[in-house]
Amino acid sequence: MSHCHWHIMTRLWHSFASQTFLKCCRSVSQVWQETTLSGEKIHYIRTEGNNGLEKLSCDADLVILLSLFEEEIMSYIPLQAAFHPGYSFSPRCSPCSSPQNSPGLQRASARAPSPYRRDFEAKLRNFYRKLEAKGFGQGPGKIKLIIRRDHLLEGTFNQVMAYSRKELQRNKLYVTFVGEEGLDYSGPSREFFFLLSQELFNPYYGLFEYSANDTYTVQISPMSAFVENHLEWFRFSGRILGLALIHQYLLDAFFTRPFYKALLRLPCDLSDLEYLDEEFHQSLQWMKDNNITDILDLTFTVNEEVFGQVTERELKSGGANTQVTEKNKKEYIERMVKWRVERGVVQQTEALVRGFYEVIDSRLVSVFDARELELVIAGTAEIDLNDWRNNTEYRGGYHDGHLVIRWFWAAVEHFNNEQRLRLLQFVTGTSSVPYEGFAALRGSSGLRRFCIEKWGKITSLPRAHTCFNRLDLPPYPSYSMLYEKLLTAVEETSTFGLE
Repeated sequence: MSHCHWHIMTRLWHSFASQTFLKCCRSVSQVWQETTLSGEKIHYIRTEGNNGLEKLSCDADLVILLSLFEEEIMSYIPLQAAFHPGYSFSPRCSPCSSPQNSPGLQRASARAPSPYRRDFEAKLRNFYRKLEAKGFGQGPGKIKLIIRRDHLLEGTFNQVMAYSRKELQRNKLYVTFVGEEGLDYSGPSREFFFLLSQELFNPYYGLFEYSANDTYTVQISPMSAFVENHLEWFRFSGRILGLALIHQYLLDAFFTRPFYKALLRLPCDLSDLEYLDEEFHQSLQWMKDNNITDILDLTFTVNEEVFGQVTERELKSGGANTQVTEKNKKEYIERMVKWRVERGVVQQTEALVRGFYEVIDSRLVSVFDARELELVIAGTAEIDLNDWRNNTEYRGGYHDGHLVIRWFWAAVEHFNNEQRLRLLQFVTGTSSVPYEGFAALRGSSGLRRFCIEKWGKITSLPRAHTCFNRLDLPPYPSYSMLYEKLLTAVEETSTFGLE
């Protein structure tokens, strides 16, 4: 049985929904009647669970029916079943090919099953409609950023912080890279946000640090207090996040769940610590789940390291003299969570949130939860090749069955995930994929699909027009030449083709 069908069968079982399954099939009753699948098999899956799934995994009738009704089954799965930790979701059920250290593995799990996705997509459409209706980013004024690639961070800081709150909210955005002529029809802006986010949120600069769990999810660093003018830099960071939301650009930045909750001014709970510090979370979770009487000897204090010196801090007034018991452990856990999230970064967080809401309307963004806001800001790094190919158009004589195009997709399939992301960044200006997938790629005038056009001599490298999501691909005479030229273009060029 395919990976896809196994996921659907698993969801069918977790929904406990023989009636739900029949309900989704009533609309296609004729096809249902033509199948030989009886209600007994559905009942068997429901009652036997994983054993039932395994025994029926090769049942031809069941596989056929699941293929026919995949969308209907997925769309009727209840939300509480959808987030069962035993499985994850990927579009079109294509297995993720990301390497183990790729952020795509983590971000893919954020893509929610159908009912949640549809609700979020409706929120997202409504959010952008309201932004436009209220005049955010519509002009007639302009924010003109003239960017030097070798002074990206400082130059952007000086220019963005010079604009007023009203100008940032209302004006259109235009980006020009010094020495690279051409008009900004969104391509330079997309690359600008991509490159800026890579630098601004890089732990190397001291404002942010990697979480305790991995080396790609970042959080505000307590050591940022030693960065000159650090509060203004966090206010600037918030403004950049707000501008990216208004102008619908994705950032190449991956934050912890508490970070997104801070942006939304939502309190954190114990479950959020799992994204911040897994070991810390596990210890508090054990404490919550077990009777600690005569086992733990704790007070309402915590040890902090400040300037290399370990000091004891009270979690509440008189905490050093307050013993943690089974009765008051709930309060202790809540205070420990608050301390761990806020540890040394309260002022920095406040500055970042202030900058964020200098650009975006808090009432508009409040419709999202933390998981949704993550998808709006960063999209998903998972590359679904089927989705990519199905949402690509061709020009100049190319078509999906053309030999050169078949070589192209064979080359992309041979790429590792990082190379695929670089190719996407080369052509579109960003390596992020919108939440809705490749069908939602944006160009200079709204939605614009990935495009491949026949162009140039076989001695030329492929070139890109990021404003139009278009790759100009010469008609190379062999797969090996195409692969070599494409890889060279993607890995060794960094500027725009002009049009």
